[in-house]
Amino acid sequence: MRMIAKVGEWFDHRLQLAAPIREAADHPVPRNTASWFYVFGSAALTVFILQLVTGILLALIYVPSAGEAWSSLQALNHQVALGWFIRAMHGWGSNFMVAIVLIHMVQVFLFGAHKFPRELTWVIGVFLLLMTLGMAFSGQVLRFDQDAYWGLGIGASIASRVPVAGPAIVKLMLGGPIIAGATLSRFFALHVFVIPGMLIAFVGLHVLMVLRLGINEWPMPGRIVKRATYERDYHALTKSEGAPFVPYAVWKDLFFAGFIILAVAACAFYFGPFGPTGQPDPTIIQTAPKPDYFFLWLYALLSLLPPSMETPFLLIVPPVAIIALILLPFLSGEGEKSWKRRPIAVLTVLLIAITLGTFTRMAQFAPWSPHMNAWSGDPVPDRFVHGTTALERQGALVFQVKQCRNCHSLGNTGGKRGPALDSVAVRLTNDQLIRQVIQGGGNMPAYGNNLSPAETTALVAFLESLHPEGQAPARDASREVVLGDSDHKEAVAQR
Repeated sequence: MRMIAKVGEWFDHRLQLAAPIREAADHPVPRNTASWFYVFGSAALTVFILQLVTGILLALIYVPSAGEAWSSLQALNHQVALGWFIRAMHGWGSNFMVAIVLIHMVQVFLFGAHKFPRELTWVIGVFLLLMTLGMAFSGQVLRFDQDAYWGLGIGASIASRVPVAGPAIVKLMLGGPIIAGATLSRFFALHVFVIPGMLIAFVGLHVLMVLRLGINEWPMPGRIVKRATYERDYHALTKSEGAPFVPYAVWKDLFFAGFIILAVAACAFYFGPFGPTGQPDPTIIQTAPKPDYFFLWLYALLSLLPPSMETPFLLIVPPVAIIALILLPFLSGEGEKSWKRRPIAVLTVLLIAITLGTFTRMAQFAPWSPHMNAWSGDPVPDRFVHGTTALERQGALVFQVKQCRNCHSLGNTGGKRGPALDSVAVRLTNDQLIRQVIQGGGNMPAYGNNLSPAETTALVAFLESLHPEGQAPARDASREVVLGDSDHKEAVAQR
């Protein structure tokens, strides 16, 4: 014991950690706040630490390569001892973390803990929620299966709708014009280095502010928050009714954190890991990929919204919601804390919870985009191949085999999610058709990695034949000018 004490004194003399640790353990908290309603913050921190530990273990085996990612997850599931369990712990830990952070923010809002002087604590909490969702999304992408591929395609489609900066955001997000190996490398860096580093920094700042400003007192009806007197009243309360955090309040946090770890382990053991499902293949459209549960409400909403409403919704609602959350403590920094005297706050929480719950439930039945009511087994109508060249007929075969009619209609039959292709040659030139097929755009995935040059040439030749009779296809005027100048110079040279 003397040796341990001496070693401890040696380290403390150099690190100077004993005093701040003792101060954090002994800091007084109002006795009423040592309740089960205040355990969600520490539980979120516990699950975050679990994610760090299991993530490091997975990173030892996972290969962030488009060709090896899916196989490395299969190896973890079936070849590495307890690899499936570590994956399951990490996946279910992500779900629990999102849920606990959301519950914690609701508790903070209903208990008025966002009010003066804890405005910045709330703002940091908003960013922690956004980063937690970012971790969840990037983690799903790293599975790199069918769900991950299509989910990332939808995410890229959403990002592309941002005015002016949309194309640059998509290129930064994907590492190029299509989803490929560079995409996976970028999301691996985000998921393993960037977002966790930011989370660690923000969590440290969040905990520091909680220690400096104190834990929010129990919201008693009639106890009004006033900027001029709140801090004086709070310190008086902690002196008269306070108790040290350790051991008075910490045991509830430890008990609940242990319960959450056991719950995560139980779900991991019983339900197993998430995926991976089939290998990513953009040519396989007859699938119903869905995101993890925390994005299911958005999935259902976008599936049920008319296509014309998607872009306005995506560009307006999320930014407005985030700005409203950030401005909340500055707009309502004083007044009642008790939810019993804040009926609008309670109704707002109930309305949001019912809305998100309803859409999450509807996601089980909502049709995925595109509507799967047209299958490539139906032959291309005869009139679209009558009188065509051999190359164009080969393109029609590629069009059918690659299931393009699941999204696009031809002759009033086919999918309705993408534009009808009966007159596509009038709208797009040869170069534009090639670019659209290879790079994708909007809701259309990129097929550059799944079509050979010969298939691309044939498909574009067929698409160029799709124009009304008597109406010429679209032409590239700039190319004609260049070609015209070249012909003119050649004629002059011959003279």
